[in-house]
Amino acid sequence: MHSRREILTLSIAAAVASKAPAAPANAEGEWRNRQSGMAYRRLGRTGFMISEIVMGGNLISPTNYEHVLEALDHGLNYLDTAPAYGNLQSEKGYAQVIKARKRDSFFLNTKISMWDINRGKVFQDIFRSLPESEQKKLQHEAMEEVERRRVFEPDYICDYFPTQRGEVRDAALANVMEKKYGRQIDRDKNYRRLIIDSLEASLKRLGTDHVDLMMCPHGASTPAEILTHPEIFDAFETLKKAGKVRHLGVSAHNDPGGILEAAAQTRKYSAAMVAYSIINHSYVDAGLEKAHEAGMGIIAMKAARPVFNGRNNGTPDIPERVEKIQKAIPGALKVPQKAYVWALRNSRLSAVISEMGSAAIMRDNLPLAAAKV
Repeated sequence: MHSRREILTLSIAAAVASKAPAAPANAEGEWRNRQSGMAYRRLGRTGFMISEIVMGGNLISPTNYEHVLEALDHGLNYLDTAPAYGNLQSEKGYAQVIKARKRDSFFLNTKISMWDINRGKVFQDIFRSLPESEQKKLQHEAMEEVERRRVFEPDYICDYFPTQRGEVRDAALANVMEKKYGRQIDRDKNYRRLIIDSLEASLKRLGTDHVDLMMCPHGASTPAEILTHPEIFDAFETLKKAGKVRHLGVSAHNDPGGILEAAAQTRKYSAAMVAYSIINHSYVDAGLEKAHEAGMGIIAMKAARPVFNGRNNGTPDIPERVEKIQKAIPGALKVPQKAYVWALRNSRLSAVISEMGSAAIMRDNLPLAAAKV
């Protein structure tokens, strides 16, 4: 009779065996912190060879980072952060990692957290000045687009956090208003300059002179945010020429399929991190295919959240969703582990991101990215 530990070991081995192929050891690309026990995949045209599971930064802080060093010891090589995480504490926590390890031993991504928030605010200010009849007209037009894109269907939006639907409404309203009232906005100040200032502030907090990837917008909610704002690309080129950032990416909880299609269309984005799971994949797969064909590297986020609400800040666990992942990935693994394994079966994904906020969670999840034997 097998012990619980032996059963778990066998389940992890089976999970590793069922993943999509990792990059071969002789694959061309930029390798960092390569270790024989870890599986790596190419992050699209960045050329970065990243571990199949990467480190989420939402819970990292100056007092909670030592398990990141342990993860690096086991071959993890991609760290994700943003000014919004922990109200700047995540970037400050990663600064301790950077002090402890060589900067070129891992890839580092941060995001532009204020771009979309600031954009929404300036249009809300204009909106409040308008007659009620005009407000209703704009709101109706905005919601028509949201409904057309099916963004609020339960298995697409997945309700990861309470303010998520409000973000979509605000973004859709800003898109409609931009067509009619956009000339009232100082786009250089509120878009291009804000991006540059945000990235430079992040570099100071991180204690480094560059990041490998900058995601902007952080949390895009609509394709229009990507397709109608050349200031994003202007700011990126300025920062790239200054040696402060190497590649441009985007992140999205909302309408990830539409965001991927828009990002691929621009031919400007090298990578994206989007919500992708066993629950929402049917809405996202077409966009994922287009982004993959365009050479983008895709990291799946929120792979586990629809089936395991570990932080208790979104939709509670839904039994039929849990049953779905249990059937797809049988065995002794925990539910969130099964969700990551399911995503890693997709060869179009470069990695999955796990919010490994503690050593215990890291030790649960990182072994799923083990190299096949």
